[in-house]
Amino acid sequence: MTEIEKQKFICIDCETTGLDVQEDRIIEVAVMLFDFHTIEAQFQSLVDPERIIPEASIAIHHITQEMVAGKPKIDQLLPDILALVSDHIIIGHGVQFDIELIALAAERAKIPCQIRKNKFLDTLRMARLYGQSPVNSLEYLRKHFNIPLEGAHRAMSDVIVNREVFKHLAKRFKTTKALFDALSKPVLMETIPLGKYKGRNFKEIPLQYLQWIVHKDFDQDLLYSVKTELKRRKKGNTFNQLSNPFADL
Repeated sequence: MTEIEKQKFICIDCETTGLDVQEDRIIEVAVMLFDFHTIEAQFQSLVDPERIIPEASIAIHHITQEMVAGKPKIDQLLPDILALVSDHIIIGHGVQFDIELIALAAERAKIPCQIRKNKFLDTLRMARLYGQSPVNSLEYLRKHFNIPLEGAHRAMSDVIVNREVFKHLAKRFKTTKALFDALSKPVLMETIPLGKYKGRNFKEIPLQYLQWIVHKDFDQDLLYSVKTELKRRKKGNTFNQLSNPFADL
């Protein structure tokens, strides 16, 4: 058994009222402590967000206002969540969003919280590094690895799937250090993951769109991939000008 298979990890998933980490609130949270072979502990609960859940969000996770009515507020749940998380390495798909949601909830409740200091492994970036799935959403990765469906898009079902996806993506690494080392550098992506050109190869994306992306606050892999493509085009233009002195006429 390799070192990484023995390591304990925490997988976290939060369902929310929306995608604004500052303004939106948690409506369901699931946490699992596991290694490659066993699930040691898990926690899940619906959460009263103390605000209206938008219809657009309900359409994704199917958690209604009636379902969260009378459920605990997040400040009641945080002590148990944070105790389970402890100082373990955190796993999740786009997991910095979930970490920040919990950290901000703790700040608002004035509950001591060190979760931002935990090491984490983002399975979205691991999937980009793996590079053999044409789409890196959790659902597509589930299908790619033939992982059984766990039901609706809910926090614990996502955690269960995420654990299995993580195991598939991590199995070529013998140690957690090797995995962290591999993710310490930006991952060069082949296709753009968002926007109107989603799924298209970077070589096919208009120059102005790439230049727009590079000045926005996107993640390191996307910015690195765009900058790499811009450098490639710049070299190409230089070559064309050298080989054809009339190129600009």
